Amino acid sequence: MGKCVLIVEDEKNIVDILRFNLEREGYQTLEAYDGSTGLQLARAKNPDLILLDLMLPRMNGFDVCRALREGGCSIPVIMLTAREEETDKVLGLELGADDYITKPFSMRELLARVKANIRRTEMLTVRSAAPAAGPQLIRRGRIVIDTDAMTACKDDRPLDLTQREYELLKYLASQPGKVFSREALMEHVWNYEGYVGDVRAVDVAVRRLREKVEDDPAQPQFIITRRGLGYLFSEE
Repeated sequence: MGKCVLIVEDEKNIVDILRFNLEREGYQTLEAYDGSTGLQLARAKNPDLILLDLMLPRMNGFDVCRALREGGCSIPVIMLTAREEETDKVLGLELGADDYITKPFSMRELLARVKANIRRTEMLTVRSAAPAAGPQLIRRGRIVIDTDAMTACKDDRPLDLTQREYELLKYLASQPGKVFSREALMEHVWNYEGYVGDVRAVDVAVRRLREKVEDDPAQPQFIITRRGLGYLFSEE
């Protein structure tokens, strides 16, 4: 049975185009034309991914995303927005969206992002179901990452990380001192092969991660910025 994508979008012509292209790629689809119905369908049907428009009747995309994440739902969410304001995109990511794509969008790019986010979730599910051969730990000073349990601790206290934040922390900490560009992180953490495009999602994820990991996010000790180059996990 094909993976299921929930489309929450109030413009019928966009829904029809998305449904046609997704079904042609082997996906099943569900459709909602307002935010309230979209939230109900997401909770009732548990789709594999949600394409969520921002400007919706009855309940906007920001509120839908917030309600899903506050309820513990980890379904990948890609926000669809006609807005160019960067603050809207950042807000969506900070509320827990996995990515965004701006209208008018390339169908090829959208399908690639759908595939990458579903694949990432599948990889995490397989990894968590695999029998453990004993704890596999990455120790970086006060930070300890258990790659079997997919958890991280600081000073022996568990960190409350999203899946994306955990993956980002693990990837950086697995190669301390090495600088990774935002494009490289989009490719290896977000699973977007050969990524070229907006990398704001990386900056937002790093900022959120620092708020949970650093003693003072404004003066980071673990996740360091190399201006014009990218990010690294400190070897110190």
